[in-house]
Amino acid sequence: MLICELEKRLAGALERVGVELPEGMTVQISPAADLRFGDYQSNTAMVLAKRVRTNPRELATKVVDALELDGLAEADIAGPGFINFKITPQTWSERVAGLLSDDRLGVPEIEEKQTVVLDFSAPNVAKPMHVGHIRSTIIGDSLMRIARFLGYKVITDNHIGDWGTQFGMIIHGWKTVLNEDDLQADPVAELLRVYRSVNAKCGEDESVRDTCKEELVKLQAGDEENLKIWQRCVELSKQGLQGIYDRLDVSFDFWYGESFYNDRLAPLVEDMIASGTARESDGAICVFFDADSKLAEQPTIIRKADGGFLYSTTDLATIDFRVEEWNADQIWYVVGAPQQLHFQQIFEATRMRGQNPNMQHIAFGSILGEDRKLMKTRSGDNVQLVDVLDEAIVRARAAIEAKNPDLEGEEKEEVARIVGLGAVKFAELSQHRMTDYVFSWDKMLALQGDTAPYLQYSYVRVRSIFRKLEDGHQLDPAAVSVSEPAEIHLARTLLKFGETVPILLDDFRPNLLANYLLELAKAFHSFFEACPVLKSEGDVQMTRLVLCELTSQVLVKGLGLLGIQVPERM
Repeated sequence: MLICELEKRLAGALERVGVELPEGMTVQISPAADLRFGDYQSNTAMVLAKRVRTNPRELATKVVDALELDGLAEADIAGPGFINFKITPQTWSERVAGLLSDDRLGVPEIEEKQTVVLDFSAPNVAKPMHVGHIRSTIIGDSLMRIARFLGYKVITDNHIGDWGTQFGMIIHGWKTVLNEDDLQADPVAELLRVYRSVNAKCGEDESVRDTCKEELVKLQAGDEENLKIWQRCVELSKQGLQGIYDRLDVSFDFWYGESFYNDRLAPLVEDMIASGTARESDGAICVFFDADSKLAEQPTIIRKADGGFLYSTTDLATIDFRVEEWNADQIWYVVGAPQQLHFQQIFEATRMRGQNPNMQHIAFGSILGEDRKLMKTRSGDNVQLVDVLDEAIVRARAAIEAKNPDLEGEEKEEVARIVGLGAVKFAELSQHRMTDYVFSWDKMLALQGDTAPYLQYSYVRVRSIFRKLEDGHQLDPAAVSVSEPAEIHLARTLLKFGETVPILLDDFRPNLLANYLLELAKAFHSFFEACPVLKSEGDVQMTRLVLCELTSQVLVKGLGLLGIQVPERM
């Protein structure tokens, strides 16, 4: 990466002028805020001037004089001591040519191949996925794609809610109000109806609530009939969930739900009591945190006074399994912000037990309706995810029919699917994950603006150039010579891909990649308007064809890391 090479050159210049970096400090170079002054800049001289008791600009002058850039860039000084670097056209040309044979498009792999367990989506069994599941599912899938591309070993686990008090109601409803025909037609919808029906009766009749509790106790005790009902509920729910995941192109290595850890819970609690990390309080077993901890006043219960276990117990057992069986170096949880306290407690309890994988709660905000309240149906229910996906495809199809009536049949349906689902994903991933955002169909499906259709259209526009070439094309990297301002800016933006992807996991921000892709598309459209491709000739045309080819490759790769496909026509 250019930025890394410049940092090495700058560090060498500092050494030559006799300036030592303080322990723990590294030379920092960043993309220039204003391209009129250069491509990159550094305030290192300003930071170090006080340490060596000299004027920042004087130090910057000495450093620039000692720089050995060898044609890579030109350096000058601005303001009180900023060092600006302007990359030479020859360097841009060489780096662009190099990208053409680099299947990683300039993105380096990490050196330390750590194992990451990524826990995301995690819906509850016997309930349909709703719009709130979009964030965990889509953010988690994107982080998986990015981490694997960077070189991590990623194990994805869909920790579904397949155990708990709701199954007492579902089993009672299965025995009393289930419609078998409706179950075959739409199992998740029928299980939801059964649950809602029994839940309503529990509110009206205490005896029904008691019956549900009895069914739950029988299930937990291993009653054969109830276990069979539970197993069928889980299987049918998984089938329904898998259909949605297939549409979203989301997959998991494992579906180890809460029930998978049942046998581990009692031994876990006993071990924590024996080790002193948990103790009894009013009949319950709790983890109390140190007095100087921010959790000092917020202990967590791992076994209730009645002997029941909680999410905390299951999550601690899950961490044990992931460390012991999968050798997890890191565990990432893509779960909503309201669960922040829960994860703080679980992570601290894990450290108290002597386990210390790098555990991260990757929190996110809410999806809002046009009224800026939590997105609901008119009846007040959660909007089902399958309905959102269906609506996205319907609206995308209508937009495609209006813009390109020549698309027909299977091709039109496939493009509508790619554009509709891509729009939903990009609307999510272009936001900072902690931002609450308004779900707007008109905005997310627009061909102009910060949308997936705009990026997909940009790709289609690039590929149309190559379809118009009469004699085909054989790209020659040796002929690349960027010189026009629009060519240089597109080259600069293409090379920025290799700088952007490695930092996406620093704070788990795929939105930085979304923003970069929008920047690339805008740079390409400016280039396309300023620099004719098909009307140019010789090395000029070859240079521009290479820039177009790389633009399409980076758009495909970048959108792919966000889980978004591209059509060949729109």
